[in-house]
Amino acid sequence: MFISLKINHNRSRGSVLIISMIIMLVCSALAVSMASMSGSNIQLADNQCKANRARACAESGFDVIRYWMNRVAISGTTTEEQRFSAIAASLQSELSGDSISNIYTSYEGSTITIPSVVLDSDTGDSFSSVITLLDVDTLQIDVTGTCGSISRTIRGTYDFSTRGTYAFDFGVATKGPLSLSGNIDIEGVNLAVEASVYIESENSNLALSIIGNSQIAGDVSIVNPIASVDLQGGQAGIGGETGQDAIDNHVDFGVPPTEFPEPVPSQFESYAVNIVDSNTNTSIDWTFENIRILANTNPVFSGHATLTGVVYIETPNVVAFTGGADVTGIIVGDGDINDNSGTNKIIFQGNVSSHPISELSDEPQFDGLQEETGTFAMAPGFHVSFGGSFDALCGAIAGNGVEFFGNAGGIINGSVINYSGEPMTLSGNSDLFFNRSGTTESPAGFVPEIILKYNSSSYSEVIL
Repeated sequence: MFISLKINHNRSRGSVLIISMIIMLVCSALAVSMASMSGSNIQLADNQCKANRARACAESGFDVIRYWMNRVAISGTTTEEQRFSAIAASLQSELSGDSISNIYTSYEGSTITIPSVVLDSDTGDSFSSVITLLDVDTLQIDVTGTCGSISRTIRGTYDFSTRGTYAFDFGVATKGPLSLSGNIDIEGVNLAVEASVYIESENSNLALSIIGNSQIAGDVSIVNPIASVDLQGGQAGIGGETGQDAIDNHVDFGVPPTEFPEPVPSQFESYAVNIVDSNTNTSIDWTFENIRILANTNPVFSGHATLTGVVYIETPNVVAFTGGADVTGIIVGDGDINDNSGTNKIIFQGNVSSHPISELSDEPQFDGLQEETGTFAMAPGFHVSFGGSFDALCGAIAGNGVEFFGNAGGIINGSVINYSGEPMTLSGNSDLFFNRSGTTESPAGFVPEIILKYNSSSYSEVIL
């Protein structure tokens, strides 16, 4: 007997196909989801990359703007109302002076705008800046870096500050060449650095000539990079050495230009109330107090002149002291700082005795002068020469041409500043001893420059 078995496959028919389709749908959904997530991640990464590049552009732009702002300087006589426009002019002048054509400024009211500056021509990455006057003492700088449609902004502030002029860091600072001949010693009273020398000599490659037994105790800094130094004579030396060793070890060529002080003769004009003209007898021993020497007078003080307070000299004039001078005050010339003609002269042929201005009597005509320390002669546009000896000159000497000749010599309590591009000469038997110890401020009548000082604690990223 045969038993027939029937297996029913109908119930499972097609289930594998359904399960397969479900798995395929799930996998497809996962693939689509993963693709979508990958696209979003790519977009996020691209945005993050652009944000970082925009931040980098802002950082780069901020450093660029800081570099140029650190070079900005304006006259200390600039009023608060004129400061910002002067800053704008100085910034553009610095850019133009270095032939920077891709950065330019636009000034209006209380805002200086620097339009987009391209950093990468392939990607178009750039930065721009806005400089705003917050108050009379503070500037705000916003630098925005841009990459594509994304931007980042960095902010900082600058404060107005002042600096003393660097020319006063030297015993002698001259725009023209320096020539020493004879038996000239330039020495420091306390340290050799007090007798350091700064020379620009842009119009002459022979910047320094030392002939004979002349010596400079300090080091020499020369702006002209192709300048030369000529030492003639076995004793001609610099920094305590002679010959090529003196040049190799104590002369620097191609140094950065330094700032020369801005003289303001008008600061002392109001004191000069007593007139000296062609009718004034200057041949006798006499005391002259707060005098104004009128233009074209050309006086010769052949008697012993005692000068107290301010000696204010109008241009044009040639003023000579041949009988000796006793000075307790400041000698001021009202010439042009750019006049190197030598038409105007102040000549000390006799001996000079100088006393600190603080020793002026406490009388109304000298009110306030006792505090105007640090200057002996401030004479822009005048050639100033000394032919007689002196114990000590109580302050700096500045003119367009400064000369020491004959037996002129002694202590100079300050610096000698020559604005002229013509050679400055020292000849004869002049021993000059520079005493600049304790000098921390600009001498009277010279205005310190206004500069911008970055406030590092103000750095921040602006969230818009």
